[in-house]
Amino acid sequence: MNFWIKILFGVVFFYMVTGCRSTKKLQTAINKIDTVSINKNIEANSSVALDTARTILNTLNKNEIDFKTFSAKAKVQYEDHNGKQPDFNTFIRLQKDSVLWISISSTFLGVEAFRLFITPDTLIILNKLDKTVEYHSFSYVESIIHIPMDFSLLQNLLIGNPVYLGDSVVSYTRTKDHVLIGTTGEFFKNLLALSVNNNHLERIKLDDNSLSKNRTASLVYGGYENDGHFDFSTYREISVSDKSKVEINILFKQYEFNKELSFPFTIPRNYKIK
Repeated sequence: MNFWIKILFGVVFFYMVTGCRSTKKLQTAINKIDTVSINKNIEANSSVALDTARTILNTLNKNEIDFKTFSAKAKVQYEDHNGKQPDFNTFIRLQKDSVLWISISSTFLGVEAFRLFITPDTLIILNKLDKTVEYHSFSYVESIIHIPMDFSLLQNLLIGNPVYLGDSVVSYTRTKDHVLIGTTGEFFKNLLALSVNNNHLERIKLDDNSLSKNRTASLVYGGYENDGHFDFSTYREISVSDKSKVEINILFKQYEFNKELSFPFTIPRNYKIK
């Protein structure tokens, strides 16, 4: 079950190579300067650069997707040290700050394998293959994925809102196509890449502040679409490097905001508590 928890919450390995041309181009552009810029302090007299970076971050926060409900169907590709695993579909229903419902099905047979019911305090996992049910506190998620996580952060990951932005701006770089802002926070050093033309968030690169943990993460956002209200990233690469390697691509095939939702979750009597 830990395998599925890691997939659902995006614990994956840094630096994923895909067939997405725009992603490769962005990765190459960032690699040339991110190692330097994230560790380079802005000079004390660079008030213009500091103000510019802070203004961009404030705009990014103001442009967060504000929603009541969210539903989606996504195709997920997963690969770890054991190789590429079979693709699967996830069906997501989310009531903001309240309930997250997830169904996982095989793309080959279309059979539902797992159903999850998540609140800010609770995680319930229904294993339809083994006919078992698991009850956990939400803190179980953090113990599995080994990065700071709460319900609010999890829903922002799903929606595509920025996460782990950090408290202090330490670098600002502008290239032809991208603006890169380095920040530091309690847990991570963060390098954000935004497109110059429309300020779309295209990549978040995280490095652990603790040298002993040496965690590195990368979140790539692409395929932006506007549903009339929000710019939504339909393609994601989320990766984390710790002691093992995992890689995930997520493609949202369908999505809707602010529609009335139900969250069906019935536990059959013959299911055993695991």
